[in-house]
Amino acid sequence: TATELHDLGLWLWMALCFLCPTVVHGGKVLVFPIDGSHWVNMKVIIEALHSRGHQVSVVRSSDSWYIKEKSLFYNSITLDSPSGFDESFITTFVARLLEIQREGKSFWTRCKLEIEQAEKTREMFEKTSEFVKMLLENKDLMQSIKNTNYDLVFTDPVAPVGAILANYLKLPLVFNARWTSHGEGHFDIAPSPISYIPLTGTQLSDQISFFERIQNVLMFGFLQYQIGWFVTPSIEEYFGPGTDYISLFQAADLWLMRVDFVFEFPRPTMPNVVYIGGFQCKPAKPLPEHLEEFVQSSGEHGVIIMSLGTFIAELPQDLADKVAAAFAKMPQKVIWRYKGAKPATLGNNTLLVDWMPQNDLLGHPKTKLFEALYHGVPIIGLPLIFDQPDNVHRLEVRGAGKVLDFFTMTEEIFFQGIQEVLNDPSYRMNMQRLSRLHRDAPMKRMDSALFWIEFVMRHKGAAHLRTESDRLPWYSYHSVDVMLFLAGITLLFFMTFAALVRCLCSRWVRAKIKCNFKKRHSFRIDSFRT
Repeated sequence: TATELHDLGLWLWMALCFLCPTVVHGGKVLVFPIDGSHWVNMKVIIEALHSRGHQVSVVRSSDSWYIKEKSLFYNSITLDSPSGFDESFITTFVARLLEIQREGKSFWTRCKLEIEQAEKTREMFEKTSEFVKMLLENKDLMQSIKNTNYDLVFTDPVAPVGAILANYLKLPLVFNARWTSHGEGHFDIAPSPISYIPLTGTQLSDQISFFERIQNVLMFGFLQYQIGWFVTPSIEEYFGPGTDYISLFQAADLWLMRVDFVFEFPRPTMPNVVYIGGFQCKPAKPLPEHLEEFVQSSGEHGVIIMSLGTFIAELPQDLADKVAAAFAKMPQKVIWRYKGAKPATLGNNTLLVDWMPQNDLLGHPKTKLFEALYHGVPIIGLPLIFDQPDNVHRLEVRGAGKVLDFFTMTEEIFFQGIQEVLNDPSYRMNMQRLSRLHRDAPMKRMDSALFWIEFVMRHKGAAHLRTESDRLPWYSYHSVDVMLFLAGITLLFFMTFAALVRCLCSRWVRAKIKCNFKKRHSFRIDSFRT
């Protein structure tokens, strides 16, 4: 029958689609990453691009830390020049920041901390400027890059190299971002009223009191000073005199922003900002046998995961001993990513590891405590450096964790903090509520990231999503010229009106005087006649 023939044809078509490989237009992507933890998540997108048939080339320096020269997922372009972000630099920098913070909480300590960060930022960007200069003046390499006909530049804007090269080559530019070389990314492209948007480093929420707004304004001023004196490299020799450094970032076609508004405070945004927070998260896979055995040995008490981020694998010995001693009192088992000397107070319930499958551990049903929005695990926050204090503060104000000051913390304070988060069900309930909100999205964050990267490839950019605000001078952006013009017109109107009233009043007064004069003289004449 016709129906049977139709069904048979449909089945044959479905079988053909299943057997034939999916046709994917393979684009060419030039990547400028940042080493360390930034590379760890950028690599996830690179692997996904490779799996969809795209050709990826990664520019790296000879002193790269995490970015390997050989990979199945990308071709590397290695430059014999320091990046300014190598392991030695970061290790020394982090150790110095920890040393300063141990001096105690005071205004002077905070100043020393900010000065140290500004100085290291200046040092890093001096090396970055040398890296850019060597890259752009390498004629053979630049010609080779041009001849490859890349479809876009994909970069992390914490360093300006990718943005500078994309503008130099006139290629579409995609950022994998939250931070730029000069601050939080939104401040470059979206209206950012500091009356309710907290600056990084202030550890404020979006409910800011008057005195907190003063703190926010002072921090904004300090950051502008940093940008002007420490961050901005010289680019005029490549783009001409008067070139604005910030405009190179504002020219990006797409910002893949590594947050979402479950975590971030609500704020104005732009059409070319795509929120992909949690894109690297995925369902947990089975643990390696030795870890699974350790986790299962925890029984009903479960497991606590301890990690202080990519850059901090060890602590001063006395701090490590405090942490280990507190863990030793716990009935839970502890898996701690730690590369330093073994703490003297380490308990039998604590396993030290150089590396851990963090996503798989966080997704394990026996994990009771860590820092995980995707997996709904509550946290104890021990912020040490960079954006860590602001990040954990965002979770604390939402009731999903507790923040402790590492440098004034005692063994007992740490122990009691863990007990509070483990035993108060509100922490887990709040984190799981945030997790449900985070997961409830129309499409996976990674799929969204890939779609928009390929969108830029297909359309040779996304200029229609970019605002024109970055082309306006500050007085036009804030309508100062319009307000002055309208104020001038209003002033002119009132001055004209005042002049007219004065003129009318003057005429009326003169007329009245004349009238009175005539009356007086008329009376005299009448009197004379009489």
